[in-house]
Amino acid sequence: MTKNNLNLGSTAFIALTSAYFAIALNIKFWQFACEKIDINSFSVLFFALSLPFFIYVPLFWFFSLLVVPRIGKPLIMLLMVLSAASDYALQNLGVVINSDMIRNIAETTPREAADLITLHAAFYILIVGILPAVLVYRTHIEFASFGKEIRRRLLLFMLGLSVVGAIAAVSYKEYASFGRNNKQVRYYINTFNYIYAVGRYYKRTADAKREFVILDKSPQTIPTQDGKPRVIVLIVGETARAQNFSLYGYNRQTNPLLAQNGEIIAFKDVSSCGTATAVSLPCMFSKLGRKEFDVTDAQYMQNLLDIAKAAGYDVFWKDNDDGCKKVCDRIGKTDAKQGNKQPYCFGNYCHDEILLDGLEKQLQTITRNTVIVLHMMGSHGPTYYKRYPDKFKRFTPACDTASLQDCSRQQIINSYDNTIVYTDYIIASVIDILKRHNNLQSGMLYVSDHGESLGENNLYLHGLPYTVAPEEQKKVPMILWLPEQTMHAMKIDGSCLKKRAETVSFSHDNYFHSVLRLLAIKTSAYEEKNDIFPLCLRQ
Repeated sequence: MTKNNLNLGSTAFIALTSAYFAIALNIKFWQFACEKIDINSFSVLFFALSLPFFIYVPLFWFFSLLVVPRIGKPLIMLLMVLSAASDYALQNLGVVINSDMIRNIAETTPREAADLITLHAAFYILIVGILPAVLVYRTHIEFASFGKEIRRRLLLFMLGLSVVGAIAAVSYKEYASFGRNNKQVRYYINTFNYIYAVGRYYKRTADAKREFVILDKSPQTIPTQDGKPRVIVLIVGETARAQNFSLYGYNRQTNPLLAQNGEIIAFKDVSSCGTATAVSLPCMFSKLGRKEFDVTDAQYMQNLLDIAKAAGYDVFWKDNDDGCKKVCDRIGKTDAKQGNKQPYCFGNYCHDEILLDGLEKQLQTITRNTVIVLHMMGSHGPTYYKRYPDKFKRFTPACDTASLQDCSRQQIINSYDNTIVYTDYIIASVIDILKRHNNLQSGMLYVSDHGESLGENNLYLHGLPYTVAPEEQKKVPMILWLPEQTMHAMKIDGSCLKKRAETVSFSHDNYFHSVLRLLAIKTSAYEEKNDIFPLCLRQ
C-alpha cells in the first residue's frame, strides 16, 4: 500500500460503498418516494423511515458477493459509472431502465449516442460516478483469511435478513400497498434496475436456433382492373405524437399543408405498439399484436414486407433514421444518408427531404406493383433543432441544444412543433409527387412509430414501459391519402372511413392487415377483424 492510498477493511468498504449507492446513486428513487408517501399515520411513518434499510441491505448483500480480491474493485468502479449514467437519465430525462431500454441502447448508433452525451450529462457522470470510482481505485481493501471472510459475511447476511424480516413483519401492508399502487417504482431502484434489465434482455435475445416461420408460402396479388401498376408509399414517422398535430385539434397550425388537402383521412385515436423504435417498428410490420409481440419472435417470422415481396411486389426501403430494426433485412434497402448529399445533409445528419430525392424519377420508371417505405428521422430528440431546415423554424425561441435542461419547456415545445411542421411538408410533398403520376394506382399511409414526452409530469423523450407510459408517448398520428381513382378501384366509401377515423380507436395492430388490403394481397396471414377498411367497403 502506498501512502496516498486509503486503507479499509473489506466490511467497512462494503458498508460505505452500499451507503453511497443507496443515497447518492438513487436520487430519483428518493424523490419518487417522497412524492408518493403521504405520512398520515404512525404505521406509514415507520414504513417511510424503514425504506432506507430496504434499499441499503440488498445492496450490502450484493456487494458482499462482488467484493473479492482482484475483481471486486473493478466491478464496483464499473457499476458506479453505470449507475451515475442511469441516475442521470432517470432524473433528467424521465426514462426508466427496462429490457426494452437496454435493447434501445444496444441498437443505438454512435450518431444517436452523441446527441445524448451533453456537457451536463458528462459533468454529472464525472462528479457522481467517475471521481468516486477513482477513489475506489485508490483504496486498499484489507481482506481477512478466506474462512474468516465467509463467516463474517454470513453473519452480516443473517443480521440484515433479521432486520428486513422484522420490518416486513411490521410494515408488510404498507410495502405491499406502495408497490401495488406504484408499479414503476421497481424501475427507479438504481443498480438493480439495469442489472435485471440486462439479464432479461439477453435472456429474450439469446441465440436460439429457430426455424424461420413462413406465414404464407404463396400469397397472391389481385391485379388492378385497368392494368395500372399499384404503388403504395408507406411513410414511417419517428417520435411524432398526435397531440401536436393541428389535424387533431392542436391549437398551433403545425399541419398547414395537409389541412388544405381534402383527400386525406386523419385517424384521431391511434395507439403505438411500443414507446421506442426498437419495439414499435418491428411490431408495426409484424402480424403479432402488441400483447403477444416479442422482438425476437418477430425477427424469425415473415413480416408484411416479406409477404408483399412473395406476392410479386417490388419492395424498397429508404432510410433516413438509424436502420430498419431488421424489418427490411430480406428486401432492398437504401441508406438515404449515404453520400452526404447537399443541400440536405450536414455532418452526420440529413433532413428528411433527402427521402424525396429521386422519388419522382423512381415513379417514372415503375412498371410493376411496388411498395416504397420512407423511414423518416422526423422528430427524433433531444436535438429537435437538427430535424428541420431554418426556413421551417416557425415557432421561436427554439431550443437549439441537446441539453434540454438548459431550455425552457416552451422552447422545447417550439422546437418540437417545428419538426411537425416539417413533417407536414414531407408528407404533403410525397402526395404531390404521387398526384403527378396518373399512370399509377397510388396511395400513401403515414404512421409514427411512437410519441414523445415534452415535460409533462417532468418527463422527456420516450421509452417508458408501456404500462406506465403517458399518453404522449403512445398516441401517434396516422394519415391516409388515397386519390379518387384508388378509392373507386378499392370500393372504399370515403365518407364512411372519415367518420370511423374520427370515432373509432385504432392501433399499430391494424397496420399489418390494413396495408395488406391496400396492396390487394390475398393471404392466409390476413385477419379482417384487424383491418380498418371492411366496414367501409361498397358492395
